[in-house]
Amino acid sequence: MNIEVWGMSIAGAAALVAGFLLAWPRLRGLSGVDKVLALGPVFAAAPLAVFGMEHLLAARDIEPIVPHWMPWPLFWTYFVGAALLAAALSFIVWRCLRWSASLLALLFIIFVATIDVPGLMQSLHNRFSWTLTLREAIFACGALMLFAGAGGLRSRLDCILAGIGRGFIAATLFFYAAEHFLFPRNAPGVPLELMTPAWMPAPKLLAYAIGVSLLLGGIGLCIRPAVRIAAAECGFILLLLTALFYVPILVTEIRSAQAVEGLNYVYDTMLFAATVLLAGFPFLEH
Repeated sequence: MNIEVWGMSIAGAAALVAGFLLAWPRLRGLSGVDKVLALGPVFAAAPLAVFGMEHLLAARDIEPIVPHWMPWPLFWTYFVGAALLAAALSFIVWRCLRWSASLLALLFIIFVATIDVPGLMQSLHNRFSWTLTLREAIFACGALMLFAGAGGLRSRLDCILAGIGRGFIAATLFFYAAEHFLFPRNAPGVPLELMTPAWMPAPKLLAYAIGVSLLLGGIGLCIRPAVRIAAAECGFILLLLTALFYVPILVTEIRSAQAVEGLNYVYDTMLFAATVLLAGFPFLEH
């Protein structure tokens, strides 16, 4: 394994371990559902740490993604890596949460506006362009939900942001669910180009099961009394998918040229799961 794979792997593992240890005091007194939701920031921190480390260790590979009209593309690559690591650290140590969540949301919105939407406009017929654009957008919404939740929904702004974030996440779950039913051979979770490996049993059944979970999760997020349960159950199923589907794929690729791609799929799906958990975060019952 090269330094990039080692760095990403260590960053993810360290963020998870530290996140669980430091979150433990906050979990006391919470119910089962709320304990799952309260771990949303931890499961968001680990992918942010991994992607931040990837930006720092593979800056030359990521640099071409920076819009061509922006000066100093290498600087912005390193800057984004440092920003993602800073957000991960904030989520883990539970400090400056409102600042880090709002700035992270802004960062993802900038990604959508400068990278995803221009790419989408050039390939409206390509469903993967829609998938990627929605993915970055709901990551921003997850950060907004964390911002609102950290404020306890005490202000009108928090309530508005929570409503917008919850609605957009629900809409994306419906879109992704439809893709699972229409294209069941693609790997489940965030429905991208990866195909389910031939050695994975019952691939279509798995895709349909995840599609139903996303559909029910989206419906639950639209019903105020069901938000907490829907977010916790759908997020937990996506975490199981990460552990039981994408981690085994990573194990088969860890010593190959696809190791970085395997890590990205693991932590991308984990961040998707964390985003769904964060959809219920503002509604925790303490």
